[in-house]
Amino acid sequence: MASEPVQTLAARLLGKQHLDSGEAHVLAKILARQPISRDAGDVADRHATFGDRLADRVAAVGGSWTFIIGFSLVLLAWMLLNSNVLTHWGLVFDPYPFIFLNLMLSTLAAIQAPVIMMSQNRQAAKDRLAASLDYEVNLRAELEILRLHEKLDQAITERLDRIIATVCVEPNEA
Repeated sequence: MASEPVQTLAARLLGKQHLDSGEAHVLAKILARQPISRDAGDVADRHATFGDRLADRVAAVGGSWTFIIGFSLVLLAWMLLNSNVLTHWGLVFDPYPFIFLNLMLSTLAAIQAPVIMMSQNRQAAKDRLAASLDYEVNLRAELEILRLHEKLDQAITERLDRIIATVCVEPNEA
């Protein structure tokens, strides 16, 4: 349950009593005069497990041109060795149609695909966190603008009251 000052501020600025956790958090930070913005990447990284970080690294390597080019060179070398070079000495260990190579490629794909999907899920969670943090910052900015408008309206009203009081007092003095 939100504290009394938070409830008062919520009623004044938001016009409601029941707050979700994000709204209560924003209002509490306003009352404490503390900043609310946080980096979504830092927040997500603090909660990342070893598996999350490993999935991110595998996805970063597996989705790079360095990996694609390097892996293509390994495949080409494998096929050349097993079709031409090693045939002369009778040392071919995976002759055409390269069944062992196909097995290794299938195994790599079977392992790499779920790991990359884990990384994509983690990125989607980071995006949702970033959207939530952006909402908090936007709500804070909007509420602060409303508070500034209240202060300006109050200052203008007080000034007009002083002007009216001055104008009303002067004719009586004359």
